[in-house]
Amino acid sequence: MIAAHPFGDPQTVEIAADADDPAVVHVTWKVGAADDLTLLGIHLGVLPEDRVMLDGAITYDDGDAALVEQAPEVEEYLLEHVTVSAAGQACAGRVEATGDLIVDGADLVFACAEAPGLATVAVSTLTDLHPAYRTLATGPDGQHQVYGADAPSHDWSLGVAGTGDGTTGGAPREQSLGTGSSAALQIGGVLGAVLLVAVAGAVVARRRRRLPPTLTP
Repeated sequence: MIAAHPFGDPQTVEIAADADDPAVVHVTWKVGAADDLTLLGIHLGVLPEDRVMLDGAITYDDGDAALVEQAPEVEEYLLEHVTVSAAGQACAGRVEATGDLIVDGADLVFACAEAPGLATVAVSTLTDLHPAYRTLATGPDGQHQVYGADAPSHDWSLGVAGTGDGTTGGAPREQSLGTGSSAALQIGGVLGAVLLVAVAGAVVARRRRRLPPTLTP
């Protein structure tokens, strides 16, 4: 049995259309904190289960991140828990690159049958470990969403290149993602209450390094 630690820094995703192929959608996923990455590694069998102590605290080593990032199980997990569909059809996904999953994240690429003006992106990463996990998501033109166990799917407007409708479907990917701005800053006041709860929980969790009592298989 493994518990989760959902009250630290939130995980994030960024959604954007590809600059060269409008039928391709990029989703960049970043885990929230090192202990969440360790817990994911335990869940996937990459790290030993004895990292979870009897009192619920997680012990992790500096090398945990590299082990998890290089494990093929992580790519399989991401493609299972991050999906894209358009016009009712699933878009074929692959993990194009993974780096530091806290700083750089994993870039998932989804090829749709045709350029989607509207793409449905479902994100359920870490909620299988604990339903309290949340994901702060951002997209073109300042779109935003908070994913959770009770809201695993959201429709994103990607626009169509060359339509002149003000969307960023044909803009460079860096521009669409708002490079240099954190998800929390882009979401701003709309998610203020959610972020205050996350920060308050993070202070307590970082001091105690304890997991909530709920256990999941």
